[in-house]
Amino acid sequence: MLKHLGLLLAGTLLFATGAGAQTAAKPAAAEWEAGKNYFPIDPPQPTASGDKVEVLEVFSYACSHCANFQPYAEQLKASLPAYASFSYMPAIFNAQWEPFARAYYTAQSLGVLEKTHQALFDALHRDHVPLRTIEDLAGFYAEHGVDKAKFLATAGSFEVESKLTRARELVKNFGVDGTPTIIVAGKYRVTAQAAGGYPKLIELVDYLAEKEHGAAAKPAKAAKKK
Repeated sequence: MLKHLGLLLAGTLLFATGAGAQTAAKPAAAEWEAGKNYFPIDPPQPTASGDKVEVLEVFSYACSHCANFQPYAEQLKASLPAYASFSYMPAIFNAQWEPFARAYYTAQSLGVLEKTHQALFDALHRDHVPLRTIEDLAGFYAEHGVDKAKFLATAGSFEVESKLTRARELVKNFGVDGTPTIIVAGKYRVTAQAAGGYPKLIELVDYLAEKEHGAAAKPAKAAKKK
């Protein structure tokens, strides 16, 4: 009898230990603290994602940390539920970063962003290709099938200039002072340093996106009851 009781207690302890380990693997909502792990943006800024929760990475091709984060950005993109969307916004912290922001919006306008985004990171940070001016970057995109003259014309267009102006304004309003930084729903600013590393950042962004989606759903339910 004592032997069976001992085995039962041991099994119970083992189960409790395993359950505790599983619980610890995923942070509870209470573990994420506003002002410590993420930072509310006051006032909240408008988004461009319609009804979806916008997850926006503020980045620069010139930023080595952004290059290192890129695989995690892809992981984050894949982890987001259907009610959220992922997009990029280039930061311009100095004159050297401006051509890269201009190139981003030019590639977006020409429909080649998907096939050149990782390639430009690789050229700069893996292969150390000297790409510094918009003319240098036009040559890079020409190697990826973009007409050089068309690239330069688009880079100087009103459309691209307007997007650069808007990006400068939003990055300032978001309170972003380094890259990469993630903005959720125009309301929350998240960095890897505050979150506790890139994997934790992904978990935190998922949590904030879910939190925002839940908050948006409550008014809709209240309206239906009326």
